[in-house]
Amino acid sequence: MKLAIVTAYPPSKVTLNEYAYHLVKHFRQQNDVSELILLTDVNPENADINFTEDGCKVVVKQCWTFNKYRNVFSVMKAVKQTNPDAILFNLQFMKFGDKKIVAALGLLLPLLCKMKKIPTIVLLHNILEQVDLQSAGFTKNKLLQKIYNLIGTTLTRFILSADTVAVTISKYVEILEQKYNAKNVVLIPHGTFELIEEPSFKLPEGPLKIMTFGKFGTYKKVEILIEAVEKVRSKTGKNLEIVIAGTDNPNVPGYLASMQEKYYNVPQLTFTGYVKEEDVPVIFGESAMVVFPYTSTTGSSGVLHQAGSYGKAVVMPDLGDLAILVKEEGYRGEFFNPKSVDSLASAIEEIVIDTEYRTELGKANYAAATAYPMSRITKMYLENFETIIEKKKPYKRVKSTSNQSIYF
Repeated sequence: MKLAIVTAYPPSKVTLNEYAYHLVKHFRQQNDVSELILLTDVNPENADINFTEDGCKVVVKQCWTFNKYRNVFSVMKAVKQTNPDAILFNLQFMKFGDKKIVAALGLLLPLLCKMKKIPTIVLLHNILEQVDLQSAGFTKNKLLQKIYNLIGTTLTRFILSADTVAVTISKYVEILEQKYNAKNVVLIPHGTFELIEEPSFKLPEGPLKIMTFGKFGTYKKVEILIEAVEKVRSKTGKNLEIVIAGTDNPNVPGYLASMQEKYYNVPQLTFTGYVKEEDVPVIFGESAMVVFPYTSTTGSSGVLHQAGSYGKAVVMPDLGDLAILVKEEGYRGEFFNPKSVDSLASAIEEIVIDTEYRTELGKANYAAATAYPMSRITKMYLENFETIIEKKKPYKRVKSTSNQSIYF
């Protein structure tokens, strides 16, 4: 199979680029894939495709740009030029831009590809029905929220015109089937990026590192984490370091710089900036726990799966998709009220003061992560493509000895 993937890709700063990196890495190892074509927003010379393992050929074609109105035309031109056997879209609603018209036009692409009779799967990481528009930073205006929901419903119908729509949480399947009467939705779990041999669960000497990872400024806020850790330091006297790994959300440029300025007097507060893929194992490996200072959720959490793969205890808000993941995939952690600094401080303290409990959580999360490696996830996508291709095969008519037509 010559498989195309429409996605952001490292070193892009557009959302879901890290997920694409691991999809590509594991698709390359599948015998059924002869070539991968990445239809991306990054220059081919800069794309991070220097994999060490053997695998199929990877071609990078830069054909879209965040917030460009012509994306729909340039992507379809690239599809025509590369002529893939099948195409996978790695999507969420604001994938192609934070300008509403640009974002909407980009989401028409799966329909256009299907009209070209290309077997098409959309991996949809979130659905608007499960997003708190105010907490996620879209709008506080109630009228605008209703308008966005109406637009989102229309765009969802366009997305559902693909041959198959894959979602990562069972709740999404239920909503899409009930609200849209969809018959082409499948559950394919998020998957775990990297699986290492079971870690020792021992930490390096020095301060306990309390880490958060992501793109911050909308529904991911670091203020509550910094203030909660300050409370735990004061109460327990423990040597704690706060590690904020990642960058600003594209919708809130300058957010982390303002946090550095606001909390300049807080000791042992580290802002790492963008974390390269090769540095991810180090930053997770050195951390005592991973904290999710979220006020909302917008889909299955890649960071939670990463934390599990490195055997880390986690501290999570008890809301939305994170709560569902814990129940469905077996992750464990301390929960907190996302509106309360004291609640987060108490959750962090439970793990700080009890090494055995921290190890217990880490082992449970490692076990949950190993259930869905990316090798298994990519195979599930290929199986779905095979089903689509089989259905699209033309029927042939032959004459039987009784002169009746038989189709097969």
